Amino acid sequence: PKEEEAEAAAPAPAPARAGAAPAAPPSKEAPSLEKQAVATFGIGLVAMGEELGCDMTARTYLHLFQYCDPPVRRAVPLGLALLSTSSPMKNTVIDTISKMTHDLDQEVAISAIISLGLVAGGTNNAKVASSLRSLATYYAKEPGLLFAVRLAQGLVHAGKGLVTLSPFNPDRTLLHPVALAALTSVMHLSLDYKGLVLGKYHFLLYLLVAAMRPRMLVTLDTDLKPLPVTVRVGQAVDVVGQAGQPKTITGFQTHTTPVLLSMGERAELATDEYLPLTSIMEGIVILKKNPEFDTSTK
Repeated sequence: PKEEEAEAAAPAPAPARAGAAPAAPPSKEAPSLEKQAVATFGIGLVAMGEELGCDMTARTYLHLFQYCDPPVRRAVPLGLALLSTSSPMKNTVIDTISKMTHDLDQEVAISAIISLGLVAGGTNNAKVASSLRSLATYYAKEPGLLFAVRLAQGLVHAGKGLVTLSPFNPDRTLLHPVALAALTSVMHLSLDYKGLVLGKYHFLLYLLVAAMRPRMLVTLDTDLKPLPVTVRVGQAVDVVGQAGQPKTITGFQTHTTPVLLSMGERAELATDEYLPLTSIMEGIVILKKNPEFDTSTK
């Protein structure tokens, strides 16, 4: 038969040299950058732009964490952080990630600690800051984990609470691709934390700078000089498809610019004296005089 001829023609394995070390058995340790772990990120990337999808995906992540292999479990906290970056209002997400920070698998604990920093990035959130302080005491004798805790603390207090890491503008209507690319890169970096961050490539953490931007609303006049005006800041309301001119914010408060916008908030001018040159009230907005404004009714 042909199979027997092929076996006979195959060269015999070379004999081992005298005194040579035996070949190492193949490692059964799962590689850090598993396809499954990257696919776990993909679920969050697909769902992160829509509120209801985020809630459903968070529940899916909990099932993955409970039933899947170690590479998937290590990516779950990072996926949860992707759904609510710089948006620590959802207590369920914070509580879930906080439980993962004490996992027996150190890689899962490291991912969860960094995720806590991303969820509360640039917000000075008191609950997350307190949790990280207790983690610093808990992992005081683990240098690698302690470094992750310090990194997360730095993210929480980034810019003294005046910046955001979120790839969306506050009312989730516009995506910043560069910020999303930076976040995704850092999350891939966190999958091999011990080999990259604790190795020679810790400088890759500076990728996060591309995702940082101020969350202030500053108004300028046409000469680019500061122009304090009154604005209403409240929770954004989805008015897509509604007839007429429905209210776009609810539960608003009136402030004078510059003001800080949190995730899920939207600002609109409280006066008709000026018109914005952009449809999105975020960052630096240039205002021009309204030619139809009647000064007698001011």
